[in-house]
Amino acid sequence: MHQPTTRSLFGEPAIDEPADQFAPLADRMRPRSLSEFAGQNHLVGEGRILRRLIEGGGNLPSLILWGAPGTGKTTLGRLLADKSNARFVQLSAVFSGVKDLRAAISVAKQEACLGKRTILFIDEIHRFNKGQQDALLHAVEDGTVTLIGATTENPSFEVTSALLSRCRVLVLNPLTEAEVKTILQRALSNDERGLARMNPVITDEVLDKLAHSAGGDARVALAGLEAAVEATVADETGARKIGEDTVIEALGRARYAYDKGGEEHYNLASALIKSLRNSDVDASLYWLARLIEGGADPVFIARRLCILASEDIGLADPQAMVQAAAAAQITQLIGLPEALFPLSQATIYLARAPKSNSIMRAYGAAVADATETAREPVPLHLRNAATPLMKHLGYGQGYRYVHNDPNAKEEMSCLPESLRGRKYLEEDSD
Repeated sequence: MHQPTTRSLFGEPAIDEPADQFAPLADRMRPRSLSEFAGQNHLVGEGRILRRLIEGGGNLPSLILWGAPGTGKTTLGRLLADKSNARFVQLSAVFSGVKDLRAAISVAKQEACLGKRTILFIDEIHRFNKGQQDALLHAVEDGTVTLIGATTENPSFEVTSALLSRCRVLVLNPLTEAEVKTILQRALSNDERGLARMNPVITDEVLDKLAHSAGGDARVALAGLEAAVEATVADETGARKIGEDTVIEALGRARYAYDKGGEEHYNLASALIKSLRNSDVDASLYWLARLIEGGADPVFIARRLCILASEDIGLADPQAMVQAAAAAQITQLIGLPEALFPLSQATIYLARAPKSNSIMRAYGAAVADATETAREPVPLHLRNAATPLMKHLGYGQGYRYVHNDPNAKEEMSCLPESLRGRKYLEEDSD
């Protein structure tokens, strides 16, 4: 028997079916139309690409939706499938493998013979390895499935170039605080799918703080709101008055836009290094705090400080490397939270220190010559005559021991003949 259009291969609920009363609020409040969708105006605003695709019902290209959690990737995929009258098959890259992909593609081929298109939505597609992504190529290429991949990671690094070339990448932005607040207000006023039946009462100020703390993630905001409402006891009138303390407790620890395994980890590390290089103490401390409070490995931070101490300060202040190395050693010895003190001290010292990249420039110049003259033999006088034969062949002849012959420093060249007199280290001017 033919499956309903908007059910998945594994029987996920259709977007127009009644919401499960036991499902989380974020799932119950998932938008069922563009009119309920908040945010991403650059994609779904009037005349924008996704609005044209959703409302036009035309030929949908394969897409990669790249954005932070809770920005609407899955919802947009479902809306696209619904409006294009296609089967919607949803897989999670966390739980699915090649076998599941082949099964989905096989059913899609059968449906294609009956004139029915299939949209294959893969959540967290960046978790598929190269082999799993390659298993999609032919089906995407010949149109057996229209792929919509959702990812929180930069697809340039996490999606194979072959698959990426067959898809259009659309970037979803974190929701603004105003957009998150709108979503929360809808949940509070919705009697069927939201929280209105529980009679929640919450001030605009507390709602604003909840929207701010969500960090642009609608799922986090709705989960926090739901927990706060459920944790509040109704008064004699039946109202549940939600206080700020309850919201803070429901949200848990302050959230940071940070994933220690993802791109934002490297974005924050880059911001720290560039602020240090620019001698901005305050910005350096800020980015350091973002990394530490977000859960970054303190040893990773210490390693980055050690690199900067040599790469960007170097001989301008040799003590910078001592400070960074000491902070790294102490960090490994004591760990967090105490390690935040040596890391902060090193950060402040490095930000204040004079800057020089003369070491990097010197090595870069040496590398260029070393690459160009890779077949240049080592001069005989610099070779070690370890055997009589080597001594007979002239190894070591003409070498002058500088401790006994101070003039050797100026008169004996230690470079290949073709590079005699070459200077790599350029001293920084005051």
